[in-house]
Amino acid sequence: MNAFCRPAQLPVLGLVVGLALAPTLAATPGLAASGPPPDYILTGNADLAFTSPDGATGIEQYMKDSGDFDVKWQAWARRGEQMTELKPEQGYGAGFRFTPDSQWLVRMQKTGSGEQDLYLYHVEKGAFVSATKTPFSDLAWAYFHSRPNTGKMKLDYHISANLVKGTEEAYRGLGVHWPDNRYLVISLSGEMDKHPKNVAVKGLADWRCRYDLKTGTFDVPAMFARTNAEALRWEIRR
Repeated sequence: MNAFCRPAQLPVLGLVVGLALAPTLAATPGLAASGPPPDYILTGNADLAFTSPDGATGIEQYMKDSGDFDVKWQAWARRGEQMTELKPEQGYGAGFRFTPDSQWLVRMQKTGSGEQDLYLYHVEKGAFVSATKTPFSDLAWAYFHSRPNTGKMKLDYHISANLVKGTEEAYRGLGVHWPDNRYLVISLSGEMDKHPKNVAVKGLADWRCRYDLKTGTFDVPAMFARTNAEALRWEIRR
C-alpha cells in the first residue's frame, strides 16, 4: 500500500503547495442563537434531513431563492438549543452521513451537473466543526495526483468525489473486518476533453482510496488494485 499521511498526533488536515498535508486548527463553531437568517427557509424535503445515530444531532438545510437562478443553501447541525452552521454555504442541498459513534460527519455536496465535493466535520466541545481547512475531496484528489501511476492524469469535467456506502457497518459489505468508526472509503471520478475520435467518453471511473480517521492517512488497500486499474482505463467507444 502507498500511504499519504500527516503527523498522526494532529487532529486536522491542511493542504499546502506540493500537495503535502500540514497541520491546521479546527474552525471555531459557527454558533448562533437564532440559527440561519430569516430569509432562509427550512426545506420540507425529508430526504435532506439527517439524524445522528445517537439521536443527539439533527441536520437541517435552509434555502434562500433570490430569483434569476440565484439559490443559496445553508446546512445547520442542531443539538438541543444549540445550532452550528456547517460551512460553506452552497448552491445545492447536500447529503450527509455520520460514523456510527456520531463523532464524524461527511457532507456529500453537489456542485454542478455530475460534479460533487466532500466535506468532513468532527465533534469538538459538543459541536460539529470543519475537520479540514480545505474540502475533504481536495485532499483525496491531492493523494490521487501524488501517486506515480495517476499523477499525470488530467480530468476536465464531471469531476466528482463520493463517499462509498458502508460507513455505518465499517464496510463489512466489502468483505473486510476493519475497526468500527475508523475508515472512510472515497471514490473519485471524472472525464477528459481530449480522447481518440473512436471514443465517445474517456476518463476515470470509481477509483477508490481509504482514509483513516485516527491517523489522517490515505492509502489504497490491495483489494482495490484491480478495480482501480480498470478505473484508470475507463472509456466508452463509439
